[in-house]
Amino acid sequence: MLVNDILRKKRDGGELSADEISFFVDGLADVSIPAEQVSALAMAVFLNGMTSKEAGKLTMDMANSGVVLNWRDAGLEGPVVDKHSTGGVGDKVSFLLAPIAAACGCYVPMISGRGLGHTGGTMDKVESIPDYNATPDFSLFRKVVQDVGCAIIGQTEELAPADRRFYAIRDITSTVESVPLITASILSKKIAAGLDALVMDIKVGSGAFMSSMDEARELAGSIISTAAAAGLKTHALITDMNECLGTTAGNALEIAESMRFLAGDEREPRLNEVVMSLCAEMLVASSLEKDRDKALARTDAAVTSGKAAALFDRMVIGLGGPPDFVASHRQYLPVAPVTVAIHAAESGYLTAVDAFQAGNAIIELGGGRRQLGDTLDLAVGLSDVAAVGERVDDERPLAVVHASSEDAVAAARGLLLEACTVAAEPPAARPVICETMTAN
Repeated sequence: MLVNDILRKKRDGGELSADEISFFVDGLADVSIPAEQVSALAMAVFLNGMTSKEAGKLTMDMANSGVVLNWRDAGLEGPVVDKHSTGGVGDKVSFLLAPIAAACGCYVPMISGRGLGHTGGTMDKVESIPDYNATPDFSLFRKVVQDVGCAIIGQTEELAPADRRFYAIRDITSTVESVPLITASILSKKIAAGLDALVMDIKVGSGAFMSSMDEARELAGSIISTAAAAGLKTHALITDMNECLGTTAGNALEIAESMRFLAGDEREPRLNEVVMSLCAEMLVASSLEKDRDKALARTDAAVTSGKAAALFDRMVIGLGGPPDFVASHRQYLPVAPVTVAIHAAESGYLTAVDAFQAGNAIIELGGGRRQLGDTLDLAVGLSDVAAVGERVDDERPLAVVHASSEDAVAAARGLLLEACTVAAEPPAARPVICETMTAN
């Protein structure tokens, strides 16, 4: 079988056979197909799509391209459940959700990826924690999940290696926003992780890969139906990504905000609503609760009691990181040498944000990748980010830029000012949780 024949077929809008997809996935995993041809197929799929049959086959083949975890012999006392986000700016939900869900009786083996395009990656962010082993062997990963209830790690070479390579190539070839490829990438990792249930956070808006509700619903439906065919119960929440989620964007800065949340010092309203809603849905999807209101109360209690913070500390220690990290994170996280407040040209209410441009500002600062293999500056980013509807003036900036140099600040300032719209009147309120979708 020739790769060129597969490329030509998909380029011309044809449907790939099961054997052709298996051949391609094998070539991804053993690197026998070069990156140029991988990117060509990614672009062909981006332009011409895939049938549900093709997407399902790609998903299962990538899931089976490496180790598939099995938790049945692990002696767990609750369901194995995870959350996955399609990516956004300032999305630090995973660091909150994993210990909160664990505190409620879930076991959360969270296997995450690096940044894609303008969006930050959970694995990049967690590497801000000194000595934290983001790629442990599976015996350590299993032990931490068993002992603590959660573990947040990056995708290892053993788990869905075909997707790991495909994911990285899609990131730098402008082929991220493809429903079948997003579906296959997400579910291949989650199926390989051996989950009982999955909750999807489908972002929609200017900072999301799905910019409209129709696109978001299409992706949610694709994931739910493909997961159901694989025997994985999946619920999806469509959540707003028309501005930064929380008050920070950037790797170490988002970890710091997450620690303040777990410690009870700061729970930004939009971030809090997304976290609590997703956690509650995890309890419902895994049958730990039937009533969503009761599930919400249970997840909130996990934070206010301090139990979720204690579990995060135990997870960090279990994976090699420093003790008492939640309370002492300031002494461990990297700090950028230059901080500059960016103010709007005139006073008024922040009425809209192009979150895509805000995400690109992080890339300009060195906190995101321009090309495969880039080393990130984990300290840079934005803090004190103003929320849509908030009044900005000489005292209240749009955000504070954390940078390595004044030159870097200048580039980020331009993107941030371009991204923000300020007017004399505040905008109408916008829901954070747009829709909930299930297979039922």
